[in-house]
Amino acid sequence: MYSFQQAQSAVPKQHDEGAFQRVSVNLAGRLMLANHEEYDCTATDMSPGDVLFSCEARPRTGERIIAYIDHVGRLEGTVSRLSDDAFVIKITATDRKREKLAAQLTWIANKHELGLPEDRRHDRLAPRKTRTELTLDDGTKYVCRIIDLSLSGAAVDTESRIPIGTGVQLGGMKGRIVRHFLEGMAIEFFGVQSREALREFL
Repeated sequence: MYSFQQAQSAVPKQHDEGAFQRVSVNLAGRLMLANHEEYDCTATDMSPGDVLFSCEARPRTGERIIAYIDHVGRLEGTVSRLSDDAFVIKITATDRKREKLAAQLTWIANKHELGLPEDRRHDRLAPRKTRTELTLDDGTKYVCRIIDLSLSGAAVDTESRIPIGTGVQLGGMKGRIVRHFLEGMAIEFFGVQSREALREFL
């Protein structure tokens, strides 16, 4: 289920942990220590700069951690603080990755306010393919970035705010804009989609 492949080399930028706003979350995942031991974990507090894990693992300060977190995806970083049953890693990422993480956390923090009539059984997924086109009923196309996706809706970011109620098509899925929020717009699909319909983005 999880693939702990060697990270691609990138020059991380130095960020102060306190420079980012943290979001309280409850996201399950799995992580790997430097000795390749794997553990189930839960991310309980997160920002684009760091993440607090509740986990049975007992890493060392400064140890490199690779984690896969539901709705967020792969994270990599080094342990900056330890407690009896939890630890914080300082995330190693490019600015582009941090921007994506910030958008994902914004969605997580605000999804209870989005007004989407989603069935909670429809887990939200972080798509692998994020760049695509959003097509309006009149044929107008907008380049968009998918923030989050489920069988019943999606969150997308475009340069233009499309009016609420507008009919749109994302890939082969039709729906309408139901809400604007800080990082973009929420789409409600016309009916629950199949996983096959989402496959091109996952």
